[in-house]
Amino acid sequence: MTEENILQLNQRLLDAIAAADWATYEELCDPELTAFEPEARGQRVEGLDFHRFYFDLGKPDGARHTTMVDPRVRMLGENAALVTCIRLVQAETPSGPTTQRAEETRVWLRRDGHWRHVHFHRSDSA
Repeated sequence: MTEENILQLNQRLLDAIAAADWATYEELCDPELTAFEPEARGQRVEGLDFHRFYFDLGKPDGARHTTMVDPRVRMLGENAALVTCIRLVQAETPSGPTTQRAEETRVWLRRDGHWRHVHFHRSDSA
């Protein structure tokens, strides 16, 4: 798989998050996904249950759009890839449009011919 294909998978994952599309998220993620993210308050979370809670809240009201800024892919052999980017999420809210920014690192691993998202680290920034 090329670096462009990895970026397409990563964008598909981010779009699934924005749309609260659990089926796609679950398809793309390893069941033992690990993460460091602001919602976990400094704790490493493992598995999909932590994330499922947010998906079960339902799709947010209003339009949402996710953009990867300055994405980079580093292939770690034939079966692993590291994606780094700035993630911008534009959202329509009752008080007007907003944009959130975060730095992200996502790790993808190929097993049995399928790429799965296995780890990420997201840091919100002002």
